Amino acid sequence: MKFIFIIAAFNALFFTVLLLQKKPKALHDNILILWLTYLGLYIGVYALYSHELFTHFHLLSISLISLLMLFGPFLYYYILILVTDKKQVKKKDLLHLLPFVLFNLYILIAFFSPGIAEKLNIEKIGPGNNPPLLFIFFLLMTALSGTVYFLLTIKLFRKHDISIFNNFSNSTDIDLNWIRKLVLVFGVVWTALIFVTVIHHVFHLFSMAFCTDGLFLSLSVFVILIGYFGLKQKIIYSNEDIIMAEDIAKIQTKYSGSRLNETESIQLAAQLKKHIESSKSYLNPDLTLLQLATETNMTSHLLSQVINEQFKLNLFDFINQYRVEEFKERLTDPNYKHFSLLGIALDCGFNSKSAFNRIFKKVTGLTPSQYKDTAG
Repeated sequence: MKFIFIIAAFNALFFTVLLLQKKPKALHDNILILWLTYLGLYIGVYALYSHELFTHFHLLSISLISLLMLFGPFLYYYILILVTDKKQVKKKDLLHLLPFVLFNLYILIAFFSPGIAEKLNIEKIGPGNNPPLLFIFFLLMTALSGTVYFLLTIKLFRKHDISIFNNFSNSTDIDLNWIRKLVLVFGVVWTALIFVTVIHHVFHLFSMAFCTDGLFLSLSVFVILIGYFGLKQKIIYSNEDIIMAEDIAKIQTKYSGSRLNETESIQLAAQLKKHIESSKSYLNPDLTLLQLATETNMTSHLLSQVINEQFKLNLFDFINQYRVEEFKERLTDPNYKHFSLLGIALDCGFNSKSAFNRIFKKVTGLTPSQYKDTAG
């Protein structure tokens, strides 16, 4: 097990070096550099010194455990930067580190107070022992921090989905499926290990080493995956003229008081429809709200309002309906009889087979193959 931890620590630091050489680096890259450095050193110290710490240095071992409180904030903030247009770290963002700072301040006070220090022992928390309530409180915060941040991260993904539908016509490579799956699996594993730790303290089953080794083993796997995929992760929101999930409600409340009256809205919708059908902008698989707004001489917010009000759709569904119709036309076109279904789909602006199948089924109620059979 120790050998696995050392390999994981090395991988974390190796990916850190690769990220330092990446040019240009975005804010999420810098956060990942700090995150991987923290994980690499943390896992390395655990691999080399955990036995001595847990056996002879109780306060230091508690401080080592408290470092788990940093994992959740790193995860949350990394994803927050990816799924928003956040450009810099603000002072208020550092409040996520406050529980960790307070816990270690408590440990520092205990170091100079032998009466408190002798009561602080991770192995003596179950029934029959009387550890300080504040110590129990901080341990509970440490245990629950991971699960709480996993849930907060899932909320970020939901906001990200809304932003994708309002700013992009394709979701491939920007839906962050790799880290969604990683967060889901690791969140379940983390919560299960915390539950096992509680069982250990209450019923004296398993051992503390089993609990901590399991947690650090999962961290080791996480390090390798987050380093590999994070190294390749690109910026999703590279401009400021975008509609974020939290902006949608604000925009909708402005519709009623907007200077754009119904007649003007209908005229702009007709202008948009004419442009789409003549230019076939939807054939561009990377078409975004900003690009379409530029083509039609509208602002992004105005274009979003017109699509929402007049077509009752978001940009994603609006553009992909045109792509589906284009596919249906080409399917019966003799010029495309030698094309495969996927070949036609890619030529119509779809950029992956899975996305094409999913969207086509949503629009028509049939799979592409089923539609082809019915179309004759």
